[in-house]
Amino acid sequence: MYAVIRTGGKQYLVQEGETLKIEKLETEVGSTIDLEVLFVGDEKAIKVGAPIVSGAKVSAKVLEHGRARKVRVVKYKPKSRYRKVAGHRQPFTKIQVASIK
Repeated sequence: MYAVIRTGGKQYLVQEGETLKIEKLETEVGSTIDLEVLFVGDEKAIKVGAPIVSGAKVSAKVLEHGRARKVRVVKYKPKSRYRKVAGHRQPFTKIQVASIK
């Protein structure tokens, strides 16, 4: 069984037991969260929500919080002595999908 969930303004295609990194959530490590389900399907049937599937539930366990690798942002304008370098590390939450119902 698989599902499409929405969190942090993004959509993810997930299956049971899958591990993924999503936008940071303010939850404790080891806690269980429920996610919005937009689509549920298996070999026999599918259900598409408008926009959320009623009665469907995806539970996930929070494994860790962290920050991604640094992305360097360089701004440069020729002939004007303008150079600027900045870095950014996006925070994330690593989850494992426990069940799709």
